[in-house]
Amino acid sequence: MANSYFTPADLPYAQDALAPVISADTIAFHYGKHLQAYINNLNAALPGSGFEGKSLEEIVRTSEGGIFNNAGQVLNHTLYFTQFKAAGKESEPKGALAAAIARDFGSFESFKAEFQKKGAGLFGSGWVWLSSDAEGKLHITQESNAGNPVCRGLNPLLTFDVWEHAYYLDYQNRRPDHLAALWQIIDWDVVESRYEK
Repeated sequence: MANSYFTPADLPYAQDALAPVISADTIAFHYGKHLQAYINNLNAALPGSGFEGKSLEEIVRTSEGGIFNNAGQVLNHTLYFTQFKAAGKESEPKGALAAAIARDFGSFESFKAEFQKKGAGLFGSGWVWLSSDAEGKLHITQESNAGNPVCRGLNPLLTFDVWEHAYYLDYQNRRPDHLAALWQIIDWDVVESRYEK
């Protein structure tokens, strides 16, 4: 694996497929430049670090400093970009995940409201996550900067990126509007598969 330990995950949609929720310009900058920079920085830091050959999750759980920051951002962005589908009619989860959301939040609408509130209320830069614990119970957490729920022993299922570069080209400073629109492009099949594993 020479100097290329990690590479960007392939997008499961065309670069313009998420518009108008996320524009092609935002994907070009966010996926094409921001994520690539984190990958380049992580790959450059790995030789001689003792983390060569380890999974992203393991690196995030056990590293600190620059390696943690870059590995966390690679993991976070990978989960983020691969959870979307082409913009269209908003859908809802089904099966075990839908049942768990109803059990732990009362309803899908209550879950959405709490998730958006936590995302809008996160000070500065970071992520809001839906995760499951070892018993399958769901949790919403706010993680600053490169934080990821794997550091809490949780399994990350769904995330909204609240760093300004995720939405500023399309929404300027209207973070709540961006968060509300994201539900239109969530691929619940992907999120459900993360829950079932």
